[in-house]
Amino acid sequence: MLKILFIPDIVGKIGRNAVRQELPKLRKKYQPDVVILNAENSAHGIGATQKIIDELKELKIDVFTSGNHIWDKGGSDEMLDNPENRLIRPANYPSKKAGVGVLQLNIGEIKLNVVNLQGRVFHDWNKEDSEHLHDPFKTLEKIIASDRQGLYFVDFHADATSEKAALATYFDGQVQAVCGTHTHIQTADDRILARGTAFITDAGSVMYADSIIGAAKEQVWNLFFKIGQTSKKHDLPATGKAVFNAIYLELDVKERKAKKIERINKIIEVK
Repeated sequence: MLKILFIPDIVGKIGRNAVRQELPKLRKKYQPDVVILNAENSAHGIGATQKIIDELKELKIDVFTSGNHIWDKGGSDEMLDNPENRLIRPANYPSKKAGVGVLQLNIGEIKLNVVNLQGRVFHDWNKEDSEHLHDPFKTLEKIIASDRQGLYFVDFHADATSEKAALATYFDGQVQAVCGTHTHIQTADDRILARGTAFITDAGSVMYADSIIGAAKEQVWNLFFKIGQTSKKHDLPATGKAVFNAIYLELDVKERKAKKIERINKIIEVK
């Protein structure tokens, strides 16, 4: 049995501090073979930096996934092109973009392919220029065709619940887990599909509890009411109460099926 702990979108310093505080407890409880963490909002709620990735690497994270914001900070190309970071970006972005979208881990004799994909609904859906996102379904088909022996964990970073469910059910039995990310709110639909793929529409986030999807409330109010500078960033505290979401998975290596998916959803006091 391969045990995986997945920590979705961590937002800002309080998210990083929460992971540093809680991960040792989760390691002790679940004894995961692999820890995967989505770091695309780890730098003040948008993007990531090399300094922050170095900080998170000290926690012995095996792979960092990301999403559409991973290029939002300076130095992102160098960060993504550095294999020592074990940081991937959505595989269906054009190949001219820095980084790769798949990372294979060798856990003893087990090969686990960690795949990052970006949804297209509500995001770059009809653009025909060079930045157009490739079809995530066709992208994943090509990735699977390149290695039919390994196991697959997919972080599908997407807005639409229907797109996430469509991809998971289409590839049911071909990949072992599809965990949606991006909306920051954990859904209560965790389940194992008919052919053995573990799926949840959105794994959630690690973020300041008194916020709106990890952003300062005032920032979001201004966005909806169009008051003042709608893009202004508001500092969030590094300590206090935080939402801590994660997903624990158990994969049967011989049967190539998921046997367990468990949601972790709690409010913690970050010190």
